[in-house]
Amino acid sequence: MGFRRRNKNRNFRRKKVCGFCVDRIKIDYKEADTLRRYTNEFGRIKPRRQTGTCAKHQRRLAMAVKRARHIALLPFVTE
Repeated sequence: MGFRRRNKNRNFRRKKVCGFCVDRIKIDYKEADTLRRYTNEFGRIKPRRQTGTCAKHQRRLAMAVKRARHIALLPFVTE
């Protein structure tokens, strides 16, 4: 009984990397197409665990989405 049985059904996931860090992309509130990728179908900002962005870029992304909403480039909610 001193050995451990390995579970063959384990799924090992790769760590998500921040696309903004890798590609050196600047986050701009005027680029609505880029910001739409980071919002879900209801218009809410996707969390870091889904998108893989780092904390620094997630904060800047949230601010850019809010600015784009304010000047009507992005909707607050979808109908």
